[in-house]
Amino acid sequence: MAVGIVQTYPSDTLAGCACKACAEVNRFDGLVKALKDALGPSSGLTSDDVDVKHLTLLMQNYNSRQKEWVKYALGDESRGYTRNLVDDGNGKSNLLVLVWSPGKGSPIHDHGNAHCLMKILHGNLTETRYTFPESDNEAPMKVISEKVYKENEVAYMADELGVHRVWNQGSDFAVSLHLYTPPNVAKGGCHIFNQETGKKSHVKNCGYYSAYGEKL
Repeated sequence: MAVGIVQTYPSDTLAGCACKACAEVNRFDGLVKALKDALGPSSGLTSDDVDVKHLTLLMQNYNSRQKEWVKYALGDESRGYTRNLVDDGNGKSNLLVLVWSPGKGSPIHDHGNAHCLMKILHGNLTETRYTFPESDNEAPMKVISEKVYKENEVAYMADELGVHRVWNQGSDFAVSLHLYTPPNVAKGGCHIFNQETGKKSHVKNCGYYSAYGEKL
């Protein structure tokens, strides 16, 4: 059953359009535009042509406000998480809001040779990083690090740093914003890894649960 994450938040997030807040600038929309502008007419097409530091700074400078992004935060308690498309970056990137069900998370996965930036919009998320399996020999995957990211913190991940899994240890939904550039995973899928053996399998279709605020 689909869950509108707004329903789990205080009622003041549903204030009517007559309120003063509705006249304010939506800074989340501004972030979406700034990220698209930063990728420019040529950037984002290859991993080498991306200014990660600038994109990270844009993410860091946004202070999360639930009412600005909540229309994209569609969750489903039966799933580990949902992928909700916010913007396609003119084909150069994918900007997604991910909603993480309580106590659930992602499998260990790579990023298809793309950059990934993750900003926490609500709650906390735990990231565990692993080294890439070095050979075809089966062996438990080696943990590099584990860190809990709190609201408004930003993480960066790329395949040269290893592979990772992200999960929500909390008792409420958590929400994060993810920028993938280039959008390799959306086009060609990704690999997921067995933690006990290191064996990988290819996931061809990493689809969306919703797009532009509408459930698919």
